[in-house]
Amino acid sequence: MKVRAYSKKELALAYLPDISPESAVNRLMCWIKLNRELTRELKKTGYSRWQKMLTARQVALIFHYLGEP
Repeated sequence: MKVRAYSKKELALAYLPDISPESAVNRLMCWIKLNRELTRELKKTGYSRWQKMLTARQVALIFHYLGEP
């Protein structure tokens, strides 16, 4: 998968295509929250749990810590 900006929904559905969009986002956010290193690195980029779009840098970090979808 290409590293670029994604909406949380779009990225979550790439990881979890067989569940509802809302559930996919919730599960992805849970994975992020449970990974303390990832959470710490995302905060350095200005990440907020309220943002709807993830930057390419944030997506690269997610791929690094969680693997590509």
